[in-house]
Amino acid sequence: MALDQSFVGCTYPPTAPYEVGREKIREFAEAVGEANPAYTDPEAARAFGHPDVIAPPTFVFSITFRAAGQVVQDPQLGLDYSRVVHGDQKFAYRRPVRAGDRLTVTSTIEGIKSLAGNDILDIRGEVHDEAGEHVVTAWTKLVARAAEEG
Repeated sequence: MALDQSFVGCTYPPTAPYEVGREKIREFAEAVGEANPAYTDPEAARAFGHPDVIAPPTFVFSITFRAAGQVVQDPQLGLDYSRVVHGDQKFAYRRPVRAGDRLTVTSTIEGIKSLAGNDILDIRGEVHDEAGEHVVTAWTKLVARAAEEG
């Protein structure tokens, strides 16, 4: 069953703040093979003009994907998460994510379409810091595969 188009434009409440820690950034950078010292060494980050270590660009995915859980778990939307695969991810940064940031995410459904029996859901996550400054926008595309016949 196709997802309800009336959910396009629906915005969910901001998440609780997520505090970005140096160790989380270091672990993520190591896990994805990022060797830039600005991700692991506070002195190197300061030499690059940052107040503390910064996170690799894809770090924010873990925060925004968790926030998108509000959308996928919305019983009124009716998404069958057991059939969902991650289709695409994009980011537009205003500034890097930094250790010590307390970030909230507000998720909005930007699009719903059906293609060959698959439902495609586009979610925009607006990430703000504790002062309300916009840090990054993340777009997540989820594909709910069509149910198998028989």
